[in-house]
Amino acid sequence: MKTSQAFRTLLLYRIGATLSYQMMMVAVGWHLYEITHSVVSLGLIGLAELIPYFILALYAGYAVDHHSRKIIAAISCLLHVAVGLFLMAIALNWLSPPVPLIYTAVAFLGLARALLRPSYQAIFGQLIPRDQMTRYTAYASSAFQICVVAGPGLGGLMIGFAGLEWTYALVALSGAVGLYGITFIQIQHQKNTTLNTHFLTSLLEGIHYVRKHELILGIMALDMFAVLFGGAVSILPAFVKEVLDAGPETLGILRAAPAAGAVITGIYLAQRPLLTDSGKHLFLSVGGFGLAIIAFGLSQNLWLCALFLFVSGCCDSISVVIRSSIMQLTTPDHMRGRVSAINGIFIGSSNELGALESGIAASLMGLIPSIVFGGAATIGVVLLTYKLAPHLRKLHLKDLA
Repeated sequence: MKTSQAFRTLLLYRIGATLSYQMMMVAVGWHLYEITHSVVSLGLIGLAELIPYFILALYAGYAVDHHSRKIIAAISCLLHVAVGLFLMAIALNWLSPPVPLIYTAVAFLGLARALLRPSYQAIFGQLIPRDQMTRYTAYASSAFQICVVAGPGLGGLMIGFAGLEWTYALVALSGAVGLYGITFIQIQHQKNTTLNTHFLTSLLEGIHYVRKHELILGIMALDMFAVLFGGAVSILPAFVKEVLDAGPETLGILRAAPAAGAVITGIYLAQRPLLTDSGKHLFLSVGGFGLAIIAFGLSQNLWLCALFLFVSGCCDSISVVIRSSIMQLTTPDHMRGRVSAINGIFIGSSNELGALESGIAASLMGLIPSIVFGGAATIGVVLLTYKLAPHLRKLHLKDLA
């Protein structure tokens, strides 16, 4: 199978799973806030997903390196379908009490994410030639962000015009599309007899590799601590209702705005990859993300809010492409699952704990001060990492490729 054809096949899988996840998170956030009217309940969504994700993530990485990557990816999509149907039943009042059951559904979504990330990254690294990695990483990032644009927008529109139950039905259907796509991916599981089959020993090998690799450890730490404080998107349902006094359609627009910026930037980077001064561009992009979050928090006009979230997405896309390229180019194939799972722990920490931090901070400081504080803390993390990681700031991707 040609590289372009293999890549398109892989995208069908990722698009289905990503659309399912994005629509589900918008719907769950709106569903919970409609019941509880509490920003802390929004933050707890992240915690409900994070705990099971942490429990399974490292074993998932081990499994990806030792067993069929296609089967693991298929199980992830099946979980998306099952969770969507379960939430649909809750929205139809067939199951109660709704709040604990919604958190239970989110926990199973965390399990699905734990399987999806290492399987996707390992399959991507197996399908794409090394000399084309940076370009296809940018294309993959753009495709992912298109889903992040379409998912929240479609989710918000579906909630507003069709109701939560039909939104959850579409979530399940999207998961089924991802499952359909995974069946067309043509890869062989190459069993390596030199791999350690004992889980703990194999896992420790992955941890040791990450700990000794300064570039990988640096980008993981930067992502974890910077995004931890910049998770304003998680409290958007409260921001839309309390600051903008708007409905779910506006929530969809604001959730889609950063992804729209990321799509445009990703397409640009696919044509003009940042192969030189990549480390400096990485630090500038994360710092720009923090500034954009501060500006968003200080804005009370819908289109200004959307603009600054758009800029945050542009900055985030640069960071994602550079970080993903570093991960793929510095990780041997037989360790992709474990390294990706460890990286997922860092990203899971930044996103889900960031959602919890944002919810608690908003309840203590108020919505706007908590958003501004988060953006400022992100900038502080960038400055500290820039000083402590000289090899990362001097990085040129062309040297790795």
